[in-house]
Amino acid sequence: MVKNVQKLLTGLLGLVLLFGCQEPPEVKEASVSPSASLVNQQAKTRLDHLWVREVTIGAIGDLLIHSRVYNDAKTATGYDFLPMVAPVTPYFESLDLMTANQETMIGGVEHGLSTYPAFNSPQQVGDMVKALGADVVTLANNHTLDRGEAVIQSALNYWDQLEIPYVGSYRSEADQNEPRIVEKNDISFAFLGYSYGTNGIPVPSGKDYLINLLDREQMREDVTRAKAEADVVVMHLHFGLEYQTDPNQVQRDWATYAADLGVDIIFGHHPHVLQPPEWIERDDGSRTFVIYSLGNFLSGQDRYRRQVGAMQEITIEKQGESIHLKDPRLLLTYVSMNPSPPRNYRVHPFYALDEATLPNHQALYEEMKAHMSKRMDELSFIEEE
Repeated sequence: MVKNVQKLLTGLLGLVLLFGCQEPPEVKEASVSPSASLVNQQAKTRLDHLWVREVTIGAIGDLLIHSRVYNDAKTATGYDFLPMVAPVTPYFESLDLMTANQETMIGGVEHGLSTYPAFNSPQQVGDMVKALGADVVTLANNHTLDRGEAVIQSALNYWDQLEIPYVGSYRSEADQNEPRIVEKNDISFAFLGYSYGTNGIPVPSGKDYLINLLDREQMREDVTRAKAEADVVVMHLHFGLEYQTDPNQVQRDWATYAADLGVDIIFGHHPHVLQPPEWIERDDGSRTFVIYSLGNFLSGQDRYRRQVGAMQEITIEKQGESIHLKDPRLLLTYVSMNPSPPRNYRVHPFYALDEATLPNHQALYEEMKAHMSKRMDELSFIEEE
């Protein structure tokens, strides 16, 4: 009996080895008729139109790094700006995409640090921007040319090391003509940046690429190229009058021109104080979101309105090829500092301030909320992490 079982097992093992060593039979792919392929493609297209994708983008205002700021950040081995922004860092974690206005070139110590009126900042400012989660920085502003081309090139090299794309200032004409496209959640974004001027510093001959100045024809060409490659066009505009709390007609005209070109989102800078957002209706029934000034995010300026800034959020919804902007939200911020060294600069969420940091803070906060929402009832304010 045992021998019979052994013979049976041996036979089965032989069959397994025999067939196991053979190539499997060829399986021919089923042919799909052209009509079936078309039906499948149509079904996929219908599903794409039903599939809703969303991206929340955030933007911060001016990073204006005076000597009193970078001296406060000095350490035994260099500079560390991270403690200055630690109180607001958690509020950036929910963003899908973030952009910032770096108003001072981060040429670094090898070029000699300097402050107003001709800025050159430590490169560790870029490390702070990276830690906040910035995906893009704009460099087009009235201080771009402060310390010349060598400082610009050094700053651009460092942004490249950090792998953060920059707009508004470029290393060459080819660099200037390379679109800055960032994709998140199947939505593509093109970024652009322009400044009203350079504080009277002439642009070096033949090197217009060092700064994008406000120019209608260049903007038209840039936006046309951007719209061909991206779902959403985001534009930074450095414009307006310093310390004015409402946009002037020049700002409105530029914003309307950009909106008419098809720009979807405009983030404004330069006044160093907050100016309210609004919608600009376009002829095709869509609309452009614009906030005319995001104020100072981190600077050495020490008057109340210049210490207030914001992180603007807005959500972009894509369904099929349709783009919809919704849910604009603001995190109001406040920069505190000591009157003398050590300054201990800190960027706080405004809503969480106390009386020791800013006397009468609750009334001032409500006043600022009313100011910022006066042209946009649906604007909400972030008041929790």
